[in-house]
Amino acid sequence: MGYDFETIVNRHGTGSEKYNQMKEWNPAVTDDIVPFSVADMEFRNAPEIIEGLKEYLDDVILGYAVPTDGYYNAVCSWMERRHGWKIEPEWIIGSPGVVQAFYNAVKAIAEPGEGVIIMTPVYYPFYGAIKQTGRKIVRTSLVARGERYEVDFDELERLASEPGNKVLLFCSPHNPVGRVWERTELERISLICLRNGVTVISDEIHNDLVMPGFRHTVFAALSEEAKNNCIVCTSPSKTFNLAGMHVSNVIIPNAALRKKYQEELDKTGFFSLNMLGYKACELAYDKAEPWLLELLDVIHGNYLALRDFIAEKLPEVRVYPLEGTYLVWMDFRPLGIDALELERILHMEAMVFFDEGYVFGRREGAGFERINIACPKKVMLDGLERMAKALRKHLS
Repeated sequence: MGYDFETIVNRHGTGSEKYNQMKEWNPAVTDDIVPFSVADMEFRNAPEIIEGLKEYLDDVILGYAVPTDGYYNAVCSWMERRHGWKIEPEWIIGSPGVVQAFYNAVKAIAEPGEGVIIMTPVYYPFYGAIKQTGRKIVRTSLVARGERYEVDFDELERLASEPGNKVLLFCSPHNPVGRVWERTELERISLICLRNGVTVISDEIHNDLVMPGFRHTVFAALSEEAKNNCIVCTSPSKTFNLAGMHVSNVIIPNAALRKKYQEELDKTGFFSLNMLGYKACELAYDKAEPWLLELLDVIHGNYLALRDFIAEKLPEVRVYPLEGTYLVWMDFRPLGIDALELERILHMEAMVFFDEGYVFGRREGAGFERINIACPKKVMLDGLERMAKALRKHLS
């Protein structure tokens, strides 16, 4: 089946966070402009999900909900089929989102004042999950070597060995640098954490969005010891563009760790996800895999087109290889433009809206941009043309 990845959907005025944010940045933006910032897609949802929800709504009563066998079976089947990891239904705890999940996990594992290690630059809610819960941010910077970023294992070992550091909040695949960690890298991280009594919270929301030639390894699938020392946060929201359904699947094999997580969750008054979220997750995992396979080809094609465009029109800018996610990390520092001036040029002159690199780490991200390429190729190339034209005026 050929799916529609070309139709441009006008999301202005629909309550889209991404579009409302763009209007705040530049109120003069016109309705033909599409932002490349917040990580949801500009593609129509898989028809298997939409039609399935319509059929479901014909008969269902939208009352209070609990997870169904269909939901549990879909999640378990997906993890085994797509990731080679066999899980049990009782390991799964629902969450409205992965962000809420790792906020809760940080509170469940680390006491106020204790350290949570992060590998920067990194997804900006990681900072909030630590700071806003009264824990201490402990940074180790990823190291750019050649064409990709790598973990500073010596630094990680040093930080993990400090008694007050209790958690590694880990991003896999990594947002924003686009790494899909190799199994050997993950094994080394796991051994460091096990040696030092550091529990891993692994944000794997992008686990299905892996480019050709790469393979995602679930952190808990590394070994029995790793399985019992981590919380794995997953969701269909990135894979199938379902963020608005507010359904994520937190997988915790260790019963004692799961109990701590659930006890912390109970303090919030959280009871259950919504009925449509459960059903959308079930439909996505059971019915929409063919859509995902086509999507991956589209994302990879967009990345190649982006890479070629930048090489031709702005060769000074460095595009980091995309191994996973649909978010490309680009280094604009060689242009010699200050990060805030770069932001102004993009927003006000080019009407191009990325996520600014500094939000992922002020030291590690200033002068970088993260572009969301999950959109029709024409939309992406039009935005890149506007960007190149605006920047060239300032470089001439």
